[in-house]
Amino acid sequence: MTTSTLTKPAPANTGTTGPYAARIHHVSKSFGRPGAQQQVLDDISIDVAPGEFVCLLGASGCGKSTLLSLVAGLDKPSAGTIETPGGRPALMFQEHALFPWLTAGRNIELALRMRGVPRSERRGEAERLLELVRLKGAYGKRVHELSGGMRQRVAMARALAQDSQLLLMDEPFAALDAITRDVLHDELTRIWAESNSGSTGTNLSVLFVTHNVREAVRLGERVVLLSSRPGRVAREWQVDIPQPRRIEDSAVADLSIEITEQLRGEIRRHGQH
Repeated sequence: MTTSTLTKPAPANTGTTGPYAARIHHVSKSFGRPGAQQQVLDDISIDVAPGEFVCLLGASGCGKSTLLSLVAGLDKPSAGTIETPGGRPALMFQEHALFPWLTAGRNIELALRMRGVPRSERRGEAERLLELVRLKGAYGKRVHELSGGMRQRVAMARALAQDSQLLLMDEPFAALDAITRDVLHDELTRIWAESNSGSTGTNLSVLFVTHNVREAVRLGERVVLLSSRPGRVAREWQVDIPQPRRIEDSAVADLSIEITEQLRGEIRRHGQH
């Protein structure tokens, strides 16, 4: 198999549009030295349309986070190509990764500075983003003064500050309690829907990694299930359930049961427990 490298994305906020926000084309990834390599991903092909919300689902160790790192440009595939024609993606991790010596507002301003926003405009934009994630008035709060849910809201605002057309999210709510996670599900879907309402023109696409089936069905327009050892696309589902959804909705539960059975089959096939 011919080895190729990650396609270098355009700078952020180029205004470039195309038939997809991300194209993952026959991507494989192996780790280790020659002769003793472990293949993590095998021939993955996924397109994310502009404005689409796609959830990547699979058992632990199936390569979901590895694939997200490749799309983010943090590593290169062993084979295949990845294109993000709308600019460099923004990335939100499971841990908030905020700088504890900076306030909430200053953490967001750091992303704005890296994007080239003039100093005179940064505070106003940081406050706007904090209000967007329902943290109006939290500009001067230190990280230790914020709850876990509030920290993830700041991390979300910092990711949005990068002004990317593609938001990559690596299990960002996994460490939160159920109630806080449900609230942040509402906030994320609200922000995503507003960005694609036609009034802002940002056309935000989301690629969201999770191992929680109900979370995937609660959030995504499409759910992509990866098999394990190595990760391959096992199956996809279109989620034709109108938003806003609740995690306890019967339609969400019914589709979650179907996907869970498929996931269990993949786990049994690969001998995972």
